[in-house]
Amino acid sequence: MNNLSAGDVRDSIPLFLSGCGGLSPTSALHLSINRCKVQRACKLNEVWHSRFPKIHWSNVVRNRDYVCFLAEYDDIAYASAIWSSPVAANRLKEGKTALELRRMAISDDAPKNTASRMIGIMRKIIKKEFPHITLLLSYQDTDVHEGTIYKASGWYPASKNKGTSWTNNSRQRNKEQSLSDKIRWEFRLRDSPIK
Repeated sequence: MNNLSAGDVRDSIPLFLSGCGGLSPTSALHLSINRCKVQRACKLNEVWHSRFPKIHWSNVVRNRDYVCFLAEYDDIAYASAIWSSPVAANRLKEGKTALELRRMAISDDAPKNTASRMIGIMRKIIKKEFPHITLLLSYQDTDVHEGTIYKASGWYPASKNKGTSWTNNSRQRNKEQSLSDKIRWEFRLRDSPIK
């Protein structure tokens, strides 16, 4: 059983609250979007993610590329995001120059439009700090999301796939967190060197 609570990892300076003294943000514009350590992003994902709470930080850092972000206000986190090289990079034409939004988790008390604003800012940071990345992608679980944040952020639906198990005859996997159909959303950062 998980005894982790949001308060355990959400406050970056737990003994000394700064700034506004605990007031909640009323607009997504109040949030500061910054890079963070992978362990903290994974812990917050465990607390907040509605469908895929399980992701171990070691599964993120073993990738060629990875980066994690928090949306914070007054040193309190309201959203976390975990990016890495695509899980299925070998199946993608641009797998080596793509970055996948593996998880994005948002607290219940985050301001409206937090996700869309956060995606827009992360996209700009990734474009600047990862010049070899040409394509961003993310998978929408169709049972619980409608893709609104991707549509609002200028992404396009590239494909729809039937939910299937990652377990096969040669490799047993952990129990899947979801077997729902998925839509792969993409956002082109720059032209691909692959023709």
